[in-house]
Amino acid sequence: MKLPVEAIGSPELLSTDDVFVIDATIAAQWFDVAELWRFRELIWILTLRDIQVRYRQALVGLAWVVLQPLAQMLVFNVFFKLIRPVDGTVSYESSIVSILCGLALWQLFASILLGSTNCLVDNRQLITKVYFPRVVLPLSATFRPLIDFFVVLGVLLAFLGFWQTWPGIAILGLPLVVLGTMVLGLSFGLWLSALNAHYRDFGHIVPFVLQIGFFVSPVIVETSNVIPQKWQLLYAINPMSCLLGAFRGCVLGTPWPTLSQAMISSAVAVVVLTSGAWYFHRVERFLADRL
Repeated sequence: MKLPVEAIGSPELLSTDDVFVIDATIAAQWFDVAELWRFRELIWILTLRDIQVRYRQALVGLAWVVLQPLAQMLVFNVFFKLIRPVDGTVSYESSIVSILCGLALWQLFASILLGSTNCLVDNRQLITKVYFPRVVLPLSATFRPLIDFFVVLGVLLAFLGFWQTWPGIAILGLPLVVLGTMVLGLSFGLWLSALNAHYRDFGHIVPFVLQIGFFVSPVIVETSNVIPQKWQLLYAINPMSCLLGAFRGCVLGTPWPTLSQAMISSAVAVVVLTSGAWYFHRVERFLADRL
């Protein structure tokens, strides 16, 4: 908050007409964009720090990012071949890249969610010593998983190039899908980071919920293949179902989600983002005392 010098006391000791006072009892603006812009370098520094910590002592470094989705892709592909009779309607190549598409985007979302959930608790010493907009921490946790995502995306494009199956003009919509996934992860991350600062149970609950979400979202199968048409609008309440469908549409040229599905998923995402911002703003003023 910016207050006049007279409201602070001892104005003769001050050399400026305005003083910034941090007071937890005074409600500040939601997400002051100008303030966030002043702290933009801090977001970049925290993101680089998290990347260095993640890979500093890793034996094979970024290879772990590739090995995990590749191993899951092979396991699920073999599993589906065993339980589903081969009818020739789905080629081996299409099955492989479809699963890898889902795993790549889900890994981005899950990494953002896990990083955001623990960002306040992991940085408690920083929060209790210096002032900065607390939303900087969830934001930095949102950007770090992009490195992993682009590595897996490169592997996916390499598969497509090997089979000489190139994306069409729809690939231009890929940045919008990735941005939507980041915003959705940040939306849930604002809720979970604030809740985890008060109740440490959420640090254990989130990995379990992500495991359930993995199977209730169309990560390894396409929505149109498993969800009856009459239930697809209801299924769109899960925003990741729409994003995963749009991602496959960009890369593989499969049908995109309908306008109705996109509107339902977008409405849910906006509600989560708005409510998450409200709750995070309510909690952040007292974080230094609660952590």
